[in-house]
Amino acid sequence: YQRRVHGEIGDGTTGVVVLAGSLLEQAEPLLDKGIHPIRVAEGYERACEIAVAELQRIADKFEYSANNLEPLIETAMSTLSSKIVNQYKRHIAEICVKAVLSVADLERKDVNLDLIKLEGKAGGRLEETCLVDGIVIDKDISHPQMVKEIIDARIAILTCPFEPPKPKTKHKLDISTPEQYNQLHQQEQEYFRKMVQLCKDAGTTLAICQWGFDDEANHLLMSNHLPAIRWVGGVEIELIAIATGGRIVPRFEELTAEKLGKAGKVREVAFGTTKDRMVFIENCSNSKAVTIFVRGGNKMIVEEAKRSIHDALCVVRNLVRDDRIVYGGGAAEISCGLAVHAAAEKIATVEQYAMRAFGDALDAIPIALAENSGLPPIESLTVTKALQVKHNNPHLGIDCMDAGTNDMKEQKVHETLLAKIQQLRLATQMTKMILKIDDVITEDVTA
Repeated sequence: YQRRVHGEIGDGTTGVVVLAGSLLEQAEPLLDKGIHPIRVAEGYERACEIAVAELQRIADKFEYSANNLEPLIETAMSTLSSKIVNQYKRHIAEICVKAVLSVADLERKDVNLDLIKLEGKAGGRLEETCLVDGIVIDKDISHPQMVKEIIDARIAILTCPFEPPKPKTKHKLDISTPEQYNQLHQQEQEYFRKMVQLCKDAGTTLAICQWGFDDEANHLLMSNHLPAIRWVGGVEIELIAIATGGRIVPRFEELTAEKLGKAGKVREVAFGTTKDRMVFIENCSNSKAVTIFVRGGNKMIVEEAKRSIHDALCVVRNLVRDDRIVYGGGAAEISCGLAVHAAAEKIATVEQYAMRAFGDALDAIPIALAENSGLPPIESLTVTKALQVKHNNPHLGIDCMDAGTNDMKEQKVHETLLAKIQQLRLATQMTKMILKIDDVITEDVTA
């Protein structure tokens, strides 16, 4: 389920697990009272829909524009607050917002996150993370004497190898004299020359090849002043084709000037003393594809930062899709819990018990937040709940950051409505699925 949330809404995976665990915990005493699991599941379903309706009621419209990105940055910062990168959350939130808006279709309210590539390299500091207007590939230019920076590049994207054609059947070639060997060598060289010439004739200034090529072909490319990159993966090839507006060419004979990709600048960058190199393809003709290049002290930090950035990207994408927000710090859950308890009083059937249990389960989120912040959990929850009822203000939550106010609107702790609704529904569905299991048969390991 965590994986499902990660794919569906990107953020809030921990919240789903905490809520589902709490729902199951609340269901146990109901089952002990003799209430049928199906009735409990139905009660949870009804309570979930009431909670969703309450979320939609308390949601605020989120005003942002291309000239005013601050609201989006603040929401991304809320997501990054609980992550390993929280020290540099402002810098990373700005990168995430710029990345999403550069690939977003604001008219259709759609974002294709596949166009945002996350690439990382250990070494360096987290604050050196940057947004590259183009593609970063973890390869180097194939020959050390080839040029390392190409301005106004014309890129041939090839899925055919730089090597002589291989016969499909088994074959044997007998060479008995030096002349025959030289003839075979000349023939092989001719194949390479023809391939390089076809690239040059099309106007290629950089060849990107999905397959490798041997040292001989590499030397020939270098002597013909044609820089090349080899062993570029299929996904990266497609992304380069999208970004540069080029066509993927399966045969050298099909290569024409129209099929070449265009980029303002291609450069090879070396990192530190480790001789690690990467290629940056920047200012692409179709700048819809961008790369967030993550740096960090070691591989674990880089991977964790990538996961955090993915969550922030998903939050910004959700806001582009639906610009309504609710407030964090457990404020939304407390408000939903109060609404569910109020609705449960009007239900005359057994489901009333399950709905009350759902309302109690929602308290697990603010309690967990208070515990993690070093506050007294029950006291913090009861005080905040009483304040919400007294002032009829659904923006009041747990003051985790000790800012001196419980108003999450004032603290700018936002969460997307889309994500919060999805969290409630997924946790409810998961609990229903487990409640419907009659019995678990396990193998006796002692036998």
